[in-house]
Amino acid sequence: MGRGDLTNAEWDRLESFLPRGGTRGGRWSDHRRVINGVLYRVRTGVQWRGLPERFGPWETVYKRHRRWSVDGTWTMLLSRIQAAEDAAGRVDWDVSVDSTAVRAHQHAAGARKTPPRVASKGDCSRDEPGRSGTAETDRTPGGGGQIGECLGRSRGGFTTKVHLAADGRCRPFALVLTPGHYGDGPQLERVLEQVSVPRAGVGRPRTRPNRVLADKAYTSRSNRRYLRRRGIPHTIPERLDQQRHRKNRGSRGGRPTGFDSERYKKRNTVERAINRLKGFRAVATRYEKRAYIYLGTVTFAALIIWLRT
Repeated sequence: MGRGDLTNAEWDRLESFLPRGGTRGGRWSDHRRVINGVLYRVRTGVQWRGLPERFGPWETVYKRHRRWSVDGTWTMLLSRIQAAEDAAGRVDWDVSVDSTAVRAHQHAAGARKTPPRVASKGDCSRDEPGRSGTAETDRTPGGGGQIGECLGRSRGGFTTKVHLAADGRCRPFALVLTPGHYGDGPQLERVLEQVSVPRAGVGRPRTRPNRVLADKAYTSRSNRRYLRRRGIPHTIPERLDQQRHRKNRGSRGGRPTGFDSERYKKRNTVERAINRLKGFRAVATRYEKRAYIYLGTVTFAALIIWLRT
């Protein structure tokens, strides 16, 4: 086992959730070796062709990561680990929401406007057909220029923005990508809709946090109405211009929004979760041309954080 690879305890938690493969084609290459190869690349940011030989052919590692990014395997694994943690009572459901801008490398530009075709089960291609356990047909998601691939121009330059919700133990719950110039507030609903933790037994997944904490970027009336409609208590400060506008309207301005400054101190958990994610160099800088592959990279990093926390 090399430095930074999955430990035996981490592998034992993950192994039972991995796909067993389809009915056609040959067997998977060893899951543990391939996942350790993905982890090495995400942790160091090295080019795929630069992977050490101990992980096997780099094409196998890359194609497995690409396939599991598009068919949702990484998301499924993250959901299963979250469910196990929730069943053990180790999830703090005070959820904080924020975003971070990620600088896109020059190699992230130039993707074709038409997404490439992904091999389906039984398709005679080199991309390990019929083994993921999930059918993939037609075209991959994304496409349509820079906006379709979540690339934009902001103060930081050529960037992608990662919006996330984190639990009270600084672990990413849900992830959404947008171009770097998109605002934070309009994405609150999208992020919270991604929070879904399956129950250990029978029942619907849990989707409602105990409380949501966010900064002033999320203080719009539409966001507060959305949270009230779902019955989610929230701690979001009000901007000074909104306070002045409400006071100038007198009785028509409505009541002041409630704000607990002591409870708001817990919002730093999402900042610490972002720091953990950006400890992975392939997350801190985007090298992938395709948004769905980069989202798979960020999801994989979140999975490792959950395994190691």
